[in-house]
Order: sequence, then C-alpha cells, then structure tokens
Amino acid sequence: MSCVSSSVFTIRNNCPYDIAPGTLTSSGASITTGFELAPQASSTVDVPTPWSGRVWARFQCSNDGGRFSSQSGDCGSGQVECNGAGAAPLATLAEFTLANASGTDFYDVSLVDGLNLPISIVPQGGCPVTDCPVDINAQCPSELAVQDGSGGTIGYRSACVVFNRPEYCCTGDYSTPETCPPTDYSRFLKDLCPRAYSYAYGDALIRGRITVIVIA
Repeated sequence: MSCVSSSVFTIRNNCPYDIAPGTLTSSGASITTGFELAPQASSTVDVPTPWSGRVWARFQCSNDGGRFSSQSGDCGSGQVECNGAGAAPLATLAEFTLANASGTDFYDVSLVDGLNLPISIVPQGGCPVTDCPVDINAQCPSELAVQDGSGGTIGYRSACVVFNRPEYCCTGDYSTPETCPPTDYSRFLKDLCPRAYSYAYGDALIRGRITVIVIA
C-alpha cells in the first residue's frame, strides 16, 4: 500500500487586470499548466510531492482566432494551458523544490531571465517571505525594457538575454561565483528586490513550507 502527500498552492491575483498564471513541472507529477484569474481572484493548485517547478504570470492576453497568447510571459502553446512549455525569458519566476511531508521545501523568486510582474511567496509556519514586490516596469533601464503596442513597458529583459555576454550570463570564463560578480544591472534589481535572485549567483534558496503565491 502506498500514499501520496501533497502541498496546496493558493495563487492570488492582486493586479487590477486579468492575468493567466502558468506552471512548468521540472520533476514530479504534472499539475495544471495554466488558467486565468480575474482581479482579486484566487485559485488553489494541488501539488503532489516531491515536486519541483515554477509558476509565473502572463498578462495582456487575448484569444484572437481561437489562439491564446500574451504580450508578457507567453509560453507559446496557443492555449491557456502551457502544456509543458515554459515562459519566454521575460517573466518573474516563483521557483520551488518541494519535499515529502517530512522534508523541507526550497523556494525563491528569480529575476535571472527577466521580469514582468511583482510576485510574493508567502509560506506558512513563520518561514520567511520572499518576493519582488516592486513594479520595476516603471523604472527599468530603457535598453532592457520591452514595450507593448501603445508604448507601455510590459517587462524587463535580463542583461544576459539582451547582450548575451559571458559576464552577464555567468558562462565560459565567468561560470563560477568567484568569477561572476554582480553587474550594474543585477545590482539595480537587487536594490529594488533584495529578497529575489538578481543573477545566477545572487542568493541561496529559502527553506520553508509554501501556502500562497501573490501576483500583484
């Protein structure tokens, strides 16, 4: 006889507009891969453990001609469900490695591949919150900004994505923590969101038990 333990994510949309959360499973049983949330709405997702993966938000979405797409955070599936596809590198990521009931969970907010919306991970049991609660779109460097058709900023690309240089991507001769220090761009992110990863070697994972992912 066997049994399966699970965690429950409550994903809440604190934005004043609709979003479409997406998920990607790296290991463990698959979970729902995408759905829509109205402003101030929330939804729960059962996550069988052990599990690892990520959650992000898509916004400025449309369903023109029966094909679902988003200007920010799109996964390219053409549907609300991402079906195993990850976010284009322009999304704030909530990343998780969940253990069985007797183990410890690890979680972080990552800006390494870019960001689009503020995200907070709020755990239970007094474990630390990790987040990027600031709307960086209003103040990001112009060379990294992505704009929609009306000229509004809808995301911030990472310096690695934009410039594709080893010192920004922590590759090649810069592939260790000792040889890949923070750059001006990662420091900018870290100053605004000190509890989030700002580049590949930015921070250690946080331990705890997850309850709520807030997209605001």
